[in-house]
Amino acid sequence: MNDLILKLIYAGFTTKQLHQYYRQFGCFDFVTEKYEMLLREGQDERLRAKLQCLKKLDSTQIRQNLSRDQIQTVFYHESDYPVLLKEIYDFPFVLFYRGDIKLAQNKALAIVGGRERTDYTIQVLTRLMPELRDLTIVSGLAKGTDADAHLAAMEHGSRTIGVLGFGHLHHYPSETALLRRYMEEHQLVVSEYPPFAGPKTWQFPERNRLISGLAEGVLVIESKKRSGSLITLDQALDQNRNVYCIPGPVTSQYSEGSNLKIFEGAKMCLKASDILEDFIV
Repeated sequence: MNDLILKLIYAGFTTKQLHQYYRQFGCFDFVTEKYEMLLREGQDERLRAKLQCLKKLDSTQIRQNLSRDQIQTVFYHESDYPVLLKEIYDFPFVLFYRGDIKLAQNKALAIVGGRERTDYTIQVLTRLMPELRDLTIVSGLAKGTDADAHLAAMEHGSRTIGVLGFGHLHHYPSETALLRRYMEEHQLVVSEYPPFAGPKTWQFPERNRLISGLAEGVLVIESKKRSGSLITLDQALDQNRNVYCIPGPVTSQYSEGSNLKIFEGAKMCLKASDILEDFIV
């Protein structure tokens, strides 16, 4: 089954599609069982191309390429698969990773915020992180708050997980490339996308659900009114995760989003204990 899942993903089937077909057919082997029916459904040329690609793929070659690129896999039914991630509605059937996958079993807090931020973000992390060091910090390896959170976690002796919005053979943005390489050796970097998948705009909101899904709570520091970090927060709410927001100056555009979420009912975080009281560490 693992090889079939790999081939489906390499052929271009998305996590959403795999969940759809698994619910519909109760198995992943719809290629042989339902192939002709799927080809007839709506005459979808993209589906036809994926099915034809699937028949040509060699799982042994896929495995060899993953090994060559030092990329490992963990499947949804295996013991090392993150327990919290399995709880979300559209969990990936496989994660591609570099680093220590066992970090994904630790109690974790996601920290997100804007790519553009002020020194206030650094000040908040400097204040909170010493008390949060027993939690694994999850973020998205973007420039700005994500990178700040990963670095602050490691500086204070915590562990950290980076979640990519593309495959492992690509990187974006360039500003976090060195950080990512260090984390691949000493922490954990994961992706649901096959290694060859390059960055696409729509994949980053998809990625955000994994950031929240890997953690028991999500902390937003500085966030504009329209920010990807608020998408992560909304996904956390959908996943029944705890959400926390750091209040900021009403005069700062970088605090508009987080202040608004507090007004709407998100938990205001003023100190580390506001988070830790929801964790049993």
